[in-house]
Amino acid sequence: MTELKPIKEGKVREIYDNGDTLIMVATDRISCFDVILHNQVTKKGTVLTQMSKFWFDMTKDIVPNHMVSVDNNDMPEFFRQPQFMGNSMMCKKLTMLPVECIVRGYITGSGWASYKKNGTVCGITLPEGLLESAKLPEPIYTPSTKAEIGDHDENISYEQSVDYLEKRFPGKGAEYAAKLRDLSLTLYKTCADYALTKGIIIADTKFEFGLDENGEVVLGDEMLTPDSSRFWPAEGYEPGKSQPSFDKQFARDWLKANPDNDWTLPQEIVDKTIEKYLTGYKLLTGKDL
Repeated sequence: MTELKPIKEGKVREIYDNGDTLIMVATDRISCFDVILHNQVTKKGTVLTQMSKFWFDMTKDIVPNHMVSVDNNDMPEFFRQPQFMGNSMMCKKLTMLPVECIVRGYITGSGWASYKKNGTVCGITLPEGLLESAKLPEPIYTPSTKAEIGDHDENISYEQSVDYLEKRFPGKGAEYAAKLRDLSLTLYKTCADYALTKGIIIADTKFEFGLDENGEVVLGDEMLTPDSSRFWPAEGYEPGKSQPSFDKQFARDWLKANPDNDWTLPQEIVDKTIEKYLTGYKLLTGKDL
């Protein structure tokens, strides 16, 4: 069996070249505040991959996506080893558009901090008197640049996203920027409405898109996972405070409360994080992993 090496390693994902496709492996690494922690969160990679598959299947009529298969038998023999089972996705190759497409339906996190300061989120003025975790009158689109590992993504306005894309794809900036915004908002609304029927609030999320060989916009990367979104239980939801969540917020909160953490979580926090991911998956898909 040929030993394969990833052509690219992200904070959580490893990407392998497979000729005319890529194989994207979601590892059990966990990153918070753009730093990879020393812990592994067992099964986390499988949750991310299978949850992306669930949403890709659900939204393929809104926008095509890059998923080809999550069946390891469709992949080279190397990916039939235990560490790749369930957490690997074969994908179309895309030319990625260098914008993170963030949609916020509720005000929380950095958005809440910014709103408290000056009533805006990423330059968008919001109504006065919103409480922390409040639902916004309408979801807002707040793009950011895509940073290299070790750097932080930078929020940009919609107008800046037009210029940013125009520089890289001359003559196409306005068209791509509008497409990314409209697709992101449609995907968010569709999936957030569905999630609510399953008892989950999707507070915010980020999407990434690329271009296929015909220059069509295609949804790439991961979709609506606990790593790219904030999931809150609808039961007990109450604006005016931060909400419990089905994602890595749990790990983030512990790190914030323990500043001398050396980027290492205690095992009980790891166990609780796994439990959150698995519960979120089961609620949304109706299936156990």
